[in-house]
Amino acid sequence: MRKFMFLVGLLLGSNCSCFAQHNAQDKSATDLVSLIGQDQYRQLQLRLASLNRDIATRGLHNYPGVDGRLITGYAYGEFFDWDLYFENIYLSYYGVSDYDFTNLKLFLDKQQPDGFIARTIGITYPRPTQMFKPFMAQLVVLGASQNGGDYEWLRAKYYVRLQKYIDRWFAYDHDGNGLPVWNSSDASGMDNQISRSGDLESYRDEGVDLACYLYRELQAMEVISAKLGKPADSKMYADHAEKLAKAINKVFWNEQDGFYYDHDEKTGETIKIKSVAGFLPMWAGVASPAQARRLVRDHLLNLKEFWLDYPVATYAKSEPEFYEGSRSGECNWEGPAWIPTNYMIFHGLLQYGYNDAAKELALRTLKLAMVANPVTREFYDSDTGKGNGMNPFWGWSSLAYVMPIDFAQRYDPMDLHAPVRPLIKNELGLTFAKDAK
Repeated sequence: MRKFMFLVGLLLGSNCSCFAQHNAQDKSATDLVSLIGQDQYRQLQLRLASLNRDIATRGLHNYPGVDGRLITGYAYGEFFDWDLYFENIYLSYYGVSDYDFTNLKLFLDKQQPDGFIARTIGITYPRPTQMFKPFMAQLVVLGASQNGGDYEWLRAKYYVRLQKYIDRWFAYDHDGNGLPVWNSSDASGMDNQISRSGDLESYRDEGVDLACYLYRELQAMEVISAKLGKPADSKMYADHAEKLAKAINKVFWNEQDGFYYDHDEKTGETIKIKSVAGFLPMWAGVASPAQARRLVRDHLLNLKEFWLDYPVATYAKSEPEFYEGSRSGECNWEGPAWIPTNYMIFHGLLQYGYNDAAKELALRTLKLAMVANPVTREFYDSDTGKGNGMNPFWGWSSLAYVMPIDFAQRYDPMDLHAPVRPLIKNELGLTFAKDAK
């Protein structure tokens, strides 16, 4: 083991050492070895070394007027919304919370008077009419859980800005059924799922994914309000979350098919596209056990739909639009597997007791990212495992490497009511350098 860590040190260089070894390997690391095998365990540590070196040297950036560095998974230096949440989940495994706050405060400082916050910062892919997806309050809880439970920094101005941001999201509910719409598939982050969530500025798709993100965001606001001593606000957000959960199951659930479909606000019709978004009610915890059983049995584990050799396909293979790869450099969500959706589905499976499926998904996702590809990639073909997009990529695909750890520990850093634990640092003996040297 010492020889192995020496090789890791050589890979990183003496001035940018992202790792240090604890003196002893505890039972947690042993459990992980039992799960993935000794060879993959060693390969995992090498891959983490390479990945973290890329984050430290290429993913951290200065920004005018910001005290501290910002994080991005993209070489062109654009800062995105939900990417930020998942990037910081990965860093939480090392006890690093700095970038929960630097990026987040910058986005909040750019809020418009009506509560609108654009989902990107940068010049490469400006999105001036697309909202920051509903992950801000969840980011606050993730960061505060690692920062001594400190929510006081919100009190002076940021709490009100979070409230206005939440209110602005629900202003996109034009028919008053409690379910806001996406601007477009591009705004949803599932860039080219146009048949599901619409073209630019269409504002027609009441998305299952959007509603689930907002449900979790309301729960996070419930936590934040309580921590700031605002019980009336806390109850308001809890009540709103309960109402939203009912709307998700009333409007989106199709009993005949056993699946959650989006709804077209303009036509009043169901958008019968089987997308990976349909599994997110399990992640949010709003599906009933019977609904979860239908989702898993009939669709997730269906070899003709989502459970290909490298699940989870982002469109069911039975969909006419399904295709793999990238035809002209686009980020493709009409077939390939993306790690953040795998990560959410994995934790949804654990919540509902589908441990065998969760274990298999964790192992296949690790194999996809670490064995089938020599470096971390942006997205992957769900039938062949071929990596696509940025090469290398050091953003949210990093979560592929922690899913087996979460399974071994039954741990979920997205749990809004449980401590965030630096498992890689504490259990594997590895630390992450906060800044590149």
